[in-house]
Amino acid sequence: GQVAAYLGLVPRIQQSGQWKGRSRLSKQGPAKIRAKLYMAAVSCLQHNPDIRHQFKRLVEKGKSKMQALCAGMRKLVQICFGVVKHQSEYHPQSA
Repeated sequence: GQVAAYLGLVPRIQQSGQWKGRSRLSKQGPAKIRAKLYMAAVSCLQHNPDIRHQFKRLVEKGKSKMQALCAGMRKLVQICFGVVKHQSEYHPQSA
């Protein structure tokens, strides 16, 4: 969670009283890394079954494709962090 927050991949909710706006990415971290993660997430839609499944599920629930792709970026960061932390090989959960 903290790595995703550092990279600016956490949602920032805009609301005031009764008014509820759209949530956006916080974009507080380095933009160059987010740009590279974007292209990696686009590639993962084709090659990674976990991110592809999450993308399809979110689009079916009514999220825009960009919101679903940004969620894929965050999932990709979590996967990378888990691989580095546990020093183990990545195994997709959904086939």
